[in-house]
Amino acid sequence: MPTPPGRTAEPKMDANSLYREEIYTDRAAATLRVLVPVTKNGAPDPSRPTLYLGEAQILTNMGPLPINFEIDASNLADAVAKYGEAAKVGVESAVQELQEMRRQQSSSIVIPQGGVPGLGGAGGGGKIQLP
Repeated sequence: MPTPPGRTAEPKMDANSLYREEIYTDRAAATLRVLVPVTKNGAPDPSRPTLYLGEAQILTNMGPLPINFEIDASNLADAVAKYGEAAKVGVESAVQELQEMRRQQSSSIVIPQGGVPGLGGAGGGGKIQLP
């Protein structure tokens, strides 16, 4: 199988884009991932920003749906303080995406392989033919 453009045949890590991951939780509902940039030797890399990522879940009829979102913060205390508002935005975004997916799914037309009875097309091919 050919390798897609922009990808190499063997997986590699980019030594200039390494992060150390720290996980914080309140053991109730909130989880916060802190991605600390590091050099290839594992030392902190102050030339790149630390990233703060929140995690939450919403319950759907298919089960829990994980929601991940970025938190614009300058330190851990700031990220904890901003978690709630960032979670609301992340959940709202996920709900909008789900609604759009449902809308697209409900508006799609499925044509049986043998054609639609009464509209011709009994020979197959999946094309609608009007009498």
